Amino acid sequence: MLGLAVMILSVAIVKGFKGEIREKVRGFSGDIQVLKLDLNSSFENSPYVMNSTTLRTLRANSEIAYIQPFATKPGIINANNEVEGVVLKGVDSTYNWDYIGNVLSSGKVIDFSDRAAAMRQIMISRYTADRLKLKVGDDFLMYFVQEPLRKRKFEIVGIYDLGVEEVDRMYVLGDISLIRRLNEWSPQEVGGYELRVKDFGTLDRVSQQVYDDLDISLKSYSIREIYPTIFEWLNLLDVNTQVILVLMLAVAVINMISALLIIILERTNMIGLLKALGSTNWSIRKIFLYNAAYLIGYGMLLGNILGIGLAVFQDRTHFFELDQASYYISFVPVQLEVADILLLNAGTLIICILVMIVPSMLVTRISPVKAIAFQ
Repeated sequence: MLGLAVMILSVAIVKGFKGEIREKVRGFSGDIQVLKLDLNSSFENSPYVMNSTTLRTLRANSEIAYIQPFATKPGIINANNEVEGVVLKGVDSTYNWDYIGNVLSSGKVIDFSDRAAAMRQIMISRYTADRLKLKVGDDFLMYFVQEPLRKRKFEIVGIYDLGVEEVDRMYVLGDISLIRRLNEWSPQEVGGYELRVKDFGTLDRVSQQVYDDLDISLKSYSIREIYPTIFEWLNLLDVNTQVILVLMLAVAVINMISALLIIILERTNMIGLLKALGSTNWSIRKIFLYNAAYLIGYGMLLGNILGIGLAVFQDRTHFFELDQASYYISFVPVQLEVADILLLNAGTLIICILVMIVPSMLVTRISPVKAIAFQ
């Protein structure tokens, strides 16, 4: 019971954790980014205008949910006698706010209905707001290091709490038109495009398709290449799950072997009597195997109730919490899937029953005469 419950919770928690972190990164940066192919390694994108034919080809790809332009430009925020280096990520009215809207802790998203007002609006992370003691409605100066030095005054319209420190401490969201004006770009030039795939499982294949469709002057990067450290860390969690599954299965098997051996030793007289009456070794072994299967099934039923019950309870209440600074999320996430539960149950049942065959062979070594006289 405990072994199966732990296995169900382990798989559900790891899948839930990976899914939550992955969605946080995807929600802010997309799945694929298309940038200009050059030696620029700074936080300020090199501008380009994507060929209209290429853009139509990408938008016609049925596996891509949406495409949106962006540009980045580093700057320094000066507020409340504090300074903070950030990167302004500029977006336009086509930007998909679905995920950012879900992680807003206060305020609203940028309103592009008034183009002049939109260039003065900005969204910052909870991390930056706490460090600079800012709130929605406050304004501050942001300095852009270029020749000549330029500064702009922004009003905070929204504060988001993504929970991924690599993103929260670095980025603020603004209007791409401002970056175009500061850099003297044309209205068609962008720093890059973000693409979101419909199914994350197809990311590698779609990323290769996008790369093949691009001009020779452009390069595409998948989210795994942009944040390699985060995704390598998530992949390591699979190893933890495998270790837990092996350990829990080993504990369950050892306990069942011990229980079956005890049952056989307690029924030594019965075994001898059945052999004296003409029963075969296999027919007697089947009695104990059926009994072991009953115990395994009963334990699995209780294990499913315990494991699934705790998972559903945590999913509904978020009762068990985490340190968001360390784990990027404030609660233990769970992702229950029917296929995982069925596979865990089937694997546990089959392995335990197969392992039970070995200790049941003890029946063949019991002599009827000695067993009947056994006290």
